[in-house]
Amino acid sequence: MKIVDLKIHTLKSPLAEPFAFSQGWVRQRSATLVEVITDEGLSGWGEAFAQGLEPPEIAAVVIDKALRPLVVGADPLDIEVLWHRMYQMTRDYGRKGSILAAISAIDIALWDIAGKFHGQPVYKLLGGAFRTRVQPYATGFYRLQGQGEADRLADEALRHLNSGFSLMKVKLGFGVDDDIAVMQRIGQALQGKAVSLMIDTNHAYGRAEALRLGRALDGFGLRWYEEPVVPEDVDGYVEMRAKLTMPIAGGENEHSLFGFRHLLAAGALDIAQPDLGSCGGISAGRHIVALAHAHGVQVNPHVWGSAVAQAASLQLIAAIPTTHHSLFAQQPVLEYDQSAHPFRRQLVAQPIEMIDGWVQIPDRPGLGIEINRELLQAYAA
Repeated sequence: MKIVDLKIHTLKSPLAEPFAFSQGWVRQRSATLVEVITDEGLSGWGEAFAQGLEPPEIAAVVIDKALRPLVVGADPLDIEVLWHRMYQMTRDYGRKGSILAAISAIDIALWDIAGKFHGQPVYKLLGGAFRTRVQPYATGFYRLQGQGEADRLADEALRHLNSGFSLMKVKLGFGVDDDIAVMQRIGQALQGKAVSLMIDTNHAYGRAEALRLGRALDGFGLRWYEEPVVPEDVDGYVEMRAKLTMPIAGGENEHSLFGFRHLLAAGALDIAQPDLGSCGGISAGRHIVALAHAHGVQVNPHVWGSAVAQAASLQLIAAIPTTHHSLFAQQPVLEYDQSAHPFRRQLVAQPIEMIDGWVQIPDRPGLGIEINRELLQAYAA
């Protein structure tokens, strides 16, 4: 079997109501999808995650100009060989960012092909499922104005609760005082409810502000504090772990085994959060899981992409071993973004569903998805 073509689909959809996270305003949702086609009629789907406010065309150009010549004509089942070929041949100008996101897209598609070829879900090819369902957490609490929205965000928390979520991640990073006011109001709204909260500042602060916020929220019993400082400040992560009581999470802006090696060796994380659409795909995710567990660090994938990224994350989550074994060990959870995104439910024939607070991991071959090609045409950039 040989790879004969790559079809790249760059999608964009303007938002009727823009929203903000700490790094800027999101005015459109976008995605860079790749379809890897073989000479035996099998094809696979992958996604390059458009991180933050990244234009999706960047990864599309990398796939087309830099990676296409490296994989066309190759056996798609040589997944590890092709991952290292792509990484090594782009190392001098890659290693991070959009280059790794482009590699991620092709790698995810290759795993999709391999699953279809063997008639098995990807998690079977990764060694089997440690779990067949996963608890989702609602990511949300974005801003529509910027500051002074505590009451509205408390109402949002109640909506998530009524929708069946018992885990919620609150986006902060809009000024420490405003963040504290938001969390106090959400805490009041959820008082007495069986809800666990996480926070994510998207590296809005320096060390002093990040520590002040963490100490102010010490009584919330947070499941984690995500991206407290910029990803380059590894020593800052180490300081957060030393001086705060809640687990420190990060890694959505780190890439590959080689990038996570430094984070983990430094003792920077309690929870590693590789995004399969940017860290190097499922292959890199597997590398990172092994290294993290050797350091006693949990892995909980980040996912903010389309239905393709969600499907890939579910397959890896199924195959992640329990980090600290016990009868009631903490398990990975699924990031289930609640913001507007037409490339999730509409993109696939069978979107993921939360039933009684859980999401079943698909057991269909490959990623377990069927793409709606009409939507690809409707939102083509």
